[in-house]
Amino acid sequence: MSSKQGGKAKPLKQPKADKKEYDEHDMANIQKKKDEEKALKELRAKASQKGSFGGSGLKKSGKK
Repeated sequence: MSSKQGGKAKPLKQPKADKKEYDEHDMANIQKKKDEEKALKELRAKASQKGSFGGSGLKKSGKK
């Protein structure tokens, strides 16, 4: 009654997904989404170069 089953069982391999065929409408939506993501990345890069948003200088504590 000895077996070599110990630890986690290996997950079953998933079959590879078939490539989907897209029509013109789907391709337009995919391209639009990619363009929006690219624009967001550019905006994030610009914002990170400028530094902090506040620009108020030194922060004051509430104590006097």
